[in-house]
Amino acid sequence: MASSAILHSSFSSFTTSFVSQRLAIYPQQQQRIRKTSKKFGIRAARTESKGVSLGFRPPQFQLTEPLTGRVWELEDFESHPALLVMFICNHCPFVIHLKKAIVKLSNFYMQKGLAVVAISSNSVTTHPQDGPDFMAEDARQFSYPFPYLYDESQDVAREFRAVCTPEFFLFKKDGRRPFQLVYHGQFDDSRPSNNVPVTGRDLAVAVDCVLSAQPVPSVQKPSVGCSIKWHPGTEL
Repeated sequence: MASSAILHSSFSSFTTSFVSQRLAIYPQQQQRIRKTSKKFGIRAARTESKGVSLGFRPPQFQLTEPLTGRVWELEDFESHPALLVMFICNHCPFVIHLKKAIVKLSNFYMQKGLAVVAISSNSVTTHPQDGPDFMAEDARQFSYPFPYLYDESQDVAREFRAVCTPEFFLFKKDGRRPFQLVYHGQFDDSRPSNNVPVTGRDLAVAVDCVLSAQPVPSVQKPSVGCSIKWHPGTEL
């Protein structure tokens, strides 16, 4: 009973920090995305996350952070009790809709021990607006508190079996045991055009459960977003 109360209190304190106002992307970002969309002809293909079983272990990776030039590896997060891996990008309307909330959620839970990393795997051949220079600009503009890494070869996305942006993989770590996947679902019920307020509820509840050593709900709604833009001729 006490642990449930702590879990509710933690989620409530997180949601209270930004639910009182409807989250929106920055006006400058809206203007830039409209211009970019017109220039590159952006189309949003709706795709759901799927095909990854709970208990899955994250693959090793070595990816560069365009903002700093640093190369990050899975081992860099081994000291944390939980790891959130997010596949995102710059242009996808589903990601843009959540960016501000993702930053808030990350800031909140990173203070509690959660490690967070974001990865962009989109092909710059078809979507140059998702290239590393734009990634660095995005990370700077939104003050990402987590590293935003560039998966140029798309090998990491394939090894994670990621298919859409945004897509969330939450791993927990018990002592010296390897990370194991405990949540592979949506941020919340909000979508760019459904008028449901952004709360981050689904992901926040899962993170709270992990950090308080509680079971993560097994019923998990898939994340919905744009399909990952594979290099021409290599589509899944």
